[in-house]
Amino acid sequence: MEVMDKLTILADAAKYDAACTSSGVVRGGRAGTIGTATNSGCCHTFSADGRCVSLLKVLYTNYCCYNCAYCVNRRSNDVPRTAFTPRELAELTIQFYRRNYIEGLFLSSAVLKSPDYTTERMIETLRLLRTEYHFNGYIHAKAIPGADPGLTYALGLLADRLSVNIELPSEGSLQLLAPDKTRAAIFKPMAQIRDGAAQSKAELKLYRHAPRFAPAGQSTQMIVGATPESDRHILSLTEGLYRKYRLKRVFFSAYMPVSDHKSLPVPAGFKPPLLREHRLYQADWLLRFYGFTAQEILDDSHPNFDEALDPKSDWALRHPEFFPVEVNRADYEAILRVPGIGMRGAERIVAARRYGPLSFEGLKRLGIVMKRAQYFITCSGRMLPGLRCSQDSVYRRLTGLEQAALGAGESWQQLSLFDRTVG
Repeated sequence: MEVMDKLTILADAAKYDAACTSSGVVRGGRAGTIGTATNSGCCHTFSADGRCVSLLKVLYTNYCCYNCAYCVNRRSNDVPRTAFTPRELAELTIQFYRRNYIEGLFLSSAVLKSPDYTTERMIETLRLLRTEYHFNGYIHAKAIPGADPGLTYALGLLADRLSVNIELPSEGSLQLLAPDKTRAAIFKPMAQIRDGAAQSKAELKLYRHAPRFAPAGQSTQMIVGATPESDRHILSLTEGLYRKYRLKRVFFSAYMPVSDHKSLPVPAGFKPPLLREHRLYQADWLLRFYGFTAQEILDDSHPNFDEALDPKSDWALRHPEFFPVEVNRADYEAILRVPGIGMRGAERIVAARRYGPLSFEGLKRLGIVMKRAQYFITCSGRMLPGLRCSQDSVYRRLTGLEQAALGAGESWQQLSLFDRTVG
């Protein structure tokens, strides 16, 4: 099979992997090398300095010895199969880079023969890129659960970021739909990557030329909607992954019907839960940047998201005792919890009120989204003049704003698909 035919098959097979993000790596160009990894990202995302960057996102092979029911590359699925050689993939990456098509590589793979064999092939590909072609750009590689720890470590010395897909939110679902995989096999390389990255940072403090192990950290991905776990279960697991394994990102992938397995949603009447995926991403942002906990966002009485309302507004309506927040006296963390006020807005409020009390007009000039925030704040002890709303009417107005915001130019489904594409 020609290399470009292989690329067509294996790039298409890689589209279900959503775990793409900006790299977080700062590594400038060096004499005798090709490319840099200075704030680069991947898969048409935006880097920290505002650039839109891309990388080659591809599988090493779609031959797989596993038979996971939710996966398009499962052993029993009748699809065209192929595999690169390490030389073919390294050469393809370099040629694409020289033509300015890409800035890096996102390399994943199905499990060919065994986890060890697959990891060895991936290592050889990256070794060729780093040592023979002197490629200095960004590389994100997928670690294969079950591979020898020495091979995973060797992969991490060649890649900027590693990721291990957790696949499904519970042990029971994994046993049902992916009997060849276990949670222990997935968490073991996660712990190894966490410890290897911490050790590498400590060594670099002593010797700046020490080898770098996965300097951009690790991420993972969960499939949402293929199994019956609640949003609370998924969010609690996400919080635990951040805390225990120090992940940079947890990605959520709405289940796409690729199988007629009896335990999966029926393809004929099933729609991918793209809006649910979107709400999980919003809640993930609250966990990472807004000081919320999973238990606060969802609890026993509310185990799933209100799809008509963003998680922050939903939390605010369920906790009227926290509001109104006085913007001239409240601390930064309290202001962050007001719907319509983000991190930048909260920083501006804290900075501006040092020079005098803020009014509602002043908040508008600071860029605060008053359409949402006006129901939850006071300025110098006063609410917005003329604002007298019950909880039901506020709910209706906020859901209307949410529909208008996400429906402008795109349907819910189209917007969520776009979000999944860019990560």
